[in-house]
Amino acid sequence: MKNNRIDSRVYNLYDQYCHGQIDRRQFFDRAAAITVGGASALAMAKAMIPDYASGQEVKFTDERIRPTYVDYDSPGGNSGRMRGYLVTPQGEGPFPAVLVIHENRGLNPYVEDVARRAAVAGFLALAPDGLSPVGGYPGNDDDGRAMQRALDQDKLRQDMVNSAYYIKNHELSTGKLGCTGFCWGGATSNFLAVTLGSDIQASVPFYGRAPATEDVGRIHAAMLLQYAEDDGGVNSTREDYIEALEDNGVRYESYTYPNTMHGFHNYSTPRYNPVAAKLAWERTVAHWEQFLK
Repeated sequence: MKNNRIDSRVYNLYDQYCHGQIDRRQFFDRAAAITVGGASALAMAKAMIPDYASGQEVKFTDERIRPTYVDYDSPGGNSGRMRGYLVTPQGEGPFPAVLVIHENRGLNPYVEDVARRAAVAGFLALAPDGLSPVGGYPGNDDDGRAMQRALDQDKLRQDMVNSAYYIKNHELSTGKLGCTGFCWGGATSNFLAVTLGSDIQASVPFYGRAPATEDVGRIHAAMLLQYAEDDGGVNSTREDYIEALEDNGVRYESYTYPNTMHGFHNYSTPRYNPVAAKLAWERTVAHWEQFLK
């Protein structure tokens, strides 16, 4: 179903669903109660459930990359160990390193695909699975969302910090570090920019909530902020964030993509906007190339 055929009320319900405010049954029940053109909107709701298999841009068998899973120490995290999806470009290296941070549901196939895209572009990419201390991404977003919500959030963020240092210090890394992330991962990309200071050179949060204004002065990384046009919760933090970046002399660029909603880069649902997603990714790669290579 094309995204322009989905009623805005169903989009609003989906936003509540994907952020864990309602479960799948409530999403479907509330959509079924909406009437569009004399018919229930349930079919619209069902069309929004992620379909990861059909949209991958880079297959795991692509000859330009070498993907594998790795385990590494994560002191102070949720279990002391982490697992991630490491994707290496073909060649001897070393390569600039990037961390690819998932949404609020663990390392799903979409985020693994983004890591492969980063490797195709010439970067050593690690996509950590924040759920690995409790068994890893369970194969569906509903359970993944519940599992991530149940974790100690401070320890989960520490797991991301440790993952950043793991890839930065990897034997195939040049020592230059960048990151990107989506939704929760976008907010975490901002968090890492604050927390890692001069140890990270470039951060690209996609529709991520801003860090505390008083912490922005700790950012040394060059920031590329990617926003959806229709994303009230995240965008409510944008103006103060940009003002703080300017006040503190942080190098940044900010883009808001017309006719987009939160999640527009994720190809697995009708919120996907292919034109905006392509442009945003091209800008991401160009940003990394400028500040990491």
